[in-house]
Amino acid sequence: MQATAYTYDPETRGGSVLLDDGTPLPFDAAAFDAGGLRLLRAGQRVRIEVAGEGADRRVTFITLQTF
Repeated sequence: MQATAYTYDPETRGGSVLLDDGTPLPFDAAAFDAGGLRLLRAGQRVRIEVAGEGADRRVTFITLQTF
């Protein structure tokens, strides 16, 4: 699934992405570390994997989208 980086805090390595429908979805340090990223800027296109449903939906993996 693709999304757009919305927020990122380098101290906690957590933040949020916006899904293509505009829905924000948070991610934590574990999801950030799983993707092997070192930095993330707002507006970057990312590839994410999610788990859960409804209010329990969470990002489990985030990395840069490459073409």
